[in-house]
Amino acid sequence: MKLGIIGLPNVGKSTLFNSLTKAGAESANYPFCTIDPNVGVVPVPDPRLKLLSDFYNSKKITPAVVEFVDIAGLVKGASKGEGLGNQFLANIREVDAIVHVVRCFEDSNVVHVDGSVDPIRDIETINLELIFSDIEVLDKRIGKTSKMAMNDKDARKEYEAMQALKALLESEQPAKAYQPKDDDEAAFVRSLNLLTSKPVIFAANVSEDDLADDGASNEYVKEVRDYAAKNGSEVFVICAKIEEEIAQLDDEEKMMFLEDLGLSSSGLDKLIKASYSILGLLSYLTAGEKETRAWTITKGMKAPQAAGKIHSDFERGFIKAEVVNYQELLNSGSYTAAKEKGLVRIEGKEYVMQDGDVVLFRFNV
Repeated sequence: MKLGIIGLPNVGKSTLFNSLTKAGAESANYPFCTIDPNVGVVPVPDPRLKLLSDFYNSKKITPAVVEFVDIAGLVKGASKGEGLGNQFLANIREVDAIVHVVRCFEDSNVVHVDGSVDPIRDIETINLELIFSDIEVLDKRIGKTSKMAMNDKDARKEYEAMQALKALLESEQPAKAYQPKDDDEAAFVRSLNLLTSKPVIFAANVSEDDLADDGASNEYVKEVRDYAAKNGSEVFVICAKIEEEIAQLDDEEKMMFLEDLGLSSSGLDKLIKASYSILGLLSYLTAGEKETRAWTITKGMKAPQAAGKIHSDFERGFIKAEVVNYQELLNSGSYTAAKEKGLVRIEGKEYVMQDGDVVLFRFNV
């Protein structure tokens, strides 16, 4: 899973990136501090892995990972060369979803590029820049395709789809609002990697005082939640400053610190949950003496395709899957006991994987 972090300058974007990845990207109280895109890889927090590892005495734990890409703060006019952000938008065209950090706190010591805090204005400023960037991509592709479209039926269909997409964007609608005519057109639109076609998760950055009630008393957060609900997006509330402090602690200290603040989860936990939700993902697990590992797949994926995440041979030569729910396995005390209780199921090619499945694939190539 790859997530791109965007936002206006000074909204807490790089502070959040630093705390999530402990990568130490420069963060300062003036615009355009982050110039080169920063990339960090973060393990997905999953307490099931430690429990399963202890159960099997595994030598190694391998969690699923998330890759974060942080680019320079965008400003109004970025698509026309203002600031530095637009030249880095290409770096997030390959991401699965966009994390849009929005400032929802007042602080006279932290400069706002537009002089006041207004999250919806800020969101719409960024959205317009993403639309302009997508139009630029389409213009280049349309130019290349126009001559071919005269004599090639497939090129003609692509040309017409891009013209329709461009008209939609010019009406200030995102590419995700486009309705493809058929599966082929849908696949073509996906291949364009338009920024406004990607799912969006809003990170509402609040002060420490607004964190305990998850921003419920913060009017700015309410506005962001209303906006997200209308636009099919996810929202999670963070305090980037607190996240930065949490990032310096070990797991035990982190839990104590969160408890002291009256919190049950960190910003990273909230972001991972929102990401899995909006992208329709789940994790299945493999476990044994050598390794306990989490594998991220899309909801609805069948056993052979899930096996292919481990190795293409597993999918090609798939015979069956031995499946048991991780909690039922732990409760049984051993794999043998789980089998005796009938909790280990033999599943075939049509089995749809479930979150928390512990799986042993049988295959023959």
